[in-house]
Amino acid sequence: MDSYFETYNLTKVYKTPNGDAVIVKGFDLKIKKGEFVCVIGHSGCGKSTVLSMVAGLSEVSDGAVILDGKEIDGAGPDRGVVFQSPCLLPWLTTWDNVMIGVKQVYYHATKEEREQIVEYYLAAVGLSEAKDKRPGELSGGMRQRVGLARAFALSPKMLLLDEPFGMLDKLTKFELQQVLLDLWNRERLTAMMITHDVDEAIYLADRIVMMTSGPAATIGSILEITFPRPRDRKEIMTTDQYYDYREFLMNFLEEKDSEIKEAA
Repeated sequence: MDSYFETYNLTKVYKTPNGDAVIVKGFDLKIKKGEFVCVIGHSGCGKSTVLSMVAGLSEVSDGAVILDGKEIDGAGPDRGVVFQSPCLLPWLTTWDNVMIGVKQVYYHATKEEREQIVEYYLAAVGLSEAKDKRPGELSGGMRQRVGLARAFALSPKMLLLDEPFGMLDKLTKFELQQVLLDLWNRERLTAMMITHDVDEAIYLADRIVMMTSGPAATIGSILEITFPRPRDRKEIMTTDQYYDYREFLMNFLEEKDSEIKEAA
């Protein structure tokens, strides 16, 4: 396949008093431009470690990360990152938390152009009325909306999401999944999302990457999701295909869970 993003033999090793601890080993993945990929696996299997290396926030022990033909070396605005906790600056307003990145990326733009970008993305996530509020005045879901607006406003080459809705209640999670999909459908950013939620992965992804259990976790299987876009949650959940996908993913996770228990 033609790849816009690729990891080659991606490996993470930590030095410990008892020797090397291999967290991720030989993680090889290719993603097409505009593709949405979810990565699932048991807690502690190395999902977030992979994303951290891709984001340039954690050093690669071996292998390489290639984005748009260039090897990644450190963090950069070409990757928009949304974490489980949105990491907003508490003394800045919603507007300023988005603007701070826009100023760095669009430094050649006029003040009016930058303001239009911030205004557009705050409206896109439904926060126009909350632009003057600080993070402490926002709910968890609203703070995560700011995180999404901030990431998309950078016009990154790749969107990286590390369980962004994992701490939200079910209703808010569904709302934010839709906000994310609406934004993604408009801009079709190449995306990698870490999640432990099988249903979330089926709803959002073009492909789901299943990681083996650690240590030395790697890709165990990849499932292609063929539902057409845009997707309607209720509609796809009435299909047999949805439950076939779900059964396949749950069986994989249960098999890995058994391996963990046997190794314990």
